[in-house]
Amino acid sequence: MSDKNASGLWFDDRFWLAMSLFVGSGVYIAYLLTHTHPAYEGGLYLQFVEEIIQNGYVLPERIPHYLEGGIPFAYPPLVFYLIAIITDVTGVDPVALELYVPGAIAVVYLIPFYYLTKELVGSPGKAGIGTIFFAVTPSVLRWHISAGGIVRAVAVLFTLLGIYAGVKLFQTGDRRWLVPGTVLFSLTLLTHPVYTVFFGSSYLLLFAFHDRTLRGLLNGAIVATGGIVLTAPWWLQIATTHGLDIYLSASGTHTGLFGGVGRLASQFVYPIWDMDVVTPFYVIAFAGGLYALYQRRYFLPTWMVIASYIIGKQRFTFVAGAMLSAVLVVDLVVPALSSIISYLSISISDTHRKMVPIGVAVVLVLGAVGTGVAFAGSELTTTHQDSRTQPQTVDDDDLRAVDWIKNETQPNETFVVLSDAAEWVPYYSERTVILSPWGAEWTTTSGYYTEYELFRDIATCSNVDCLNVLFGLSDRQPDYVYVPRDVYTVHGDEYSPDPGLLHSMNASEKYSLRHKNPGVAVFELTDTDTSVSNGSNATSNRSQ
Repeated sequence: MSDKNASGLWFDDRFWLAMSLFVGSGVYIAYLLTHTHPAYEGGLYLQFVEEIIQNGYVLPERIPHYLEGGIPFAYPPLVFYLIAIITDVTGVDPVALELYVPGAIAVVYLIPFYYLTKELVGSPGKAGIGTIFFAVTPSVLRWHISAGGIVRAVAVLFTLLGIYAGVKLFQTGDRRWLVPGTVLFSLTLLTHPVYTVFFGSSYLLLFAFHDRTLRGLLNGAIVATGGIVLTAPWWLQIATTHGLDIYLSASGTHTGLFGGVGRLASQFVYPIWDMDVVTPFYVIAFAGGLYALYQRRYFLPTWMVIASYIIGKQRFTFVAGAMLSAVLVVDLVVPALSSIISYLSISISDTHRKMVPIGVAVVLVLGAVGTGVAFAGSELTTTHQDSRTQPQTVDDDDLRAVDWIKNETQPNETFVVLSDAAEWVPYYSERTVILSPWGAEWTTTSGYYTEYELFRDIATCSNVDCLNVLFGLSDRQPDYVYVPRDVYTVHGDEYSPDPGLLHSMNASEKYSLRHKNPGVAVFELTDTDTSVSNGSNATSNRSQ
């Protein structure tokens, strides 16, 4: 049944695409109006760019300032080279690129998402509503309009275009789609490893559902092989320099691929259980999946579950999830609510009665749009530590502090930073942080998780004894400790500084205050031979 017959929602592609881009632009503007610095972390990416430029555009082997000795550079390099060329030629501030570019790309990628959705759900109305959901879903926005979105949003764009080519390839068998599919797979390989996994798994699913023939198998193999061959100059150099096993180490971090029962809980239970501002998006998507199964439409719910389970990143849930949400809204929710409203308003005219479905759809979509705009503008809180959404992990006080560090400390002196500003400090100050989960995934899997937990433990210490014990147990002896004096984040969770920490550091003979502004204090360790004592109290001394 068409949208027109089922619910009265019938407009053409131009209308729905314009509406989607309008909504996406509204989200982008809300983000820019409330952020003077990119949200979350992006300093490491810009350090990559800096090293590429300074290395004469030859692929660097290691990136300095993140952990002692630096970290290996095995990250797909395409976007970093593009940023390097842009900043080198134009002189534009790369931080400004991380502020303005991700959100702009997040508007652009709505175009291929719309046409991909239309291919899979079959009408402009559903495609338009699905695209609007995708444009405003918090789990999608979080990592695509923030600083790291300068890479991730580009990866989304390549991936959606590539999957669209895959739908055409596997549904029609038209081999003219092999070339764009192969090129886009190559570009995704050179942009982000996680989106490459999503791209590849989506092609396998398209093969399984639409073309389980030798021809389909060969087409998929051509795209995969072609992508690997075209990117060989890069990965062969990585293999020679670092060994390809570096990707096995990285794939086991950030929750890794697959994940057993725990992955099912984290992707399909906790988002509902949390009952926060993003829960309705999951409820509608999962309900849409169940409705599609009831209708014996298996591809979209299977795609949603497979992507969520394999990758473990909730932003991938909503590629298919936004489409399923649209199907549910158009085919079930709007007709049901329309019938109820019409029944309760028996006296309304036929003309007004026909407007009821559109009114219902508008109310539902506006609710989603309002949530997305507020999320992008950091006007909402989530269940995690009652944290604001899209936090800026660096503010003016941090910038003053890193300026002092750059001008008043020696290049070989090291730091531990007790907030997520730790990811930005090396880039801004050109000094080394000896505690950093950022980049540690390219060392070893266990090393990453050790760094991740140690960073949280140290960054939430409530007194100097906790710091001393953890520094000793971890064999970290920084020259300086960077301490927030106002609200800060640790792995995205908000904390208020514990007055006991600053008071005990000021009272300690081991720490000397060297710089202070309203938001940051920088202490020098005057005695770095810290003994390991009171180890049993380290956990109890950390902030809860």
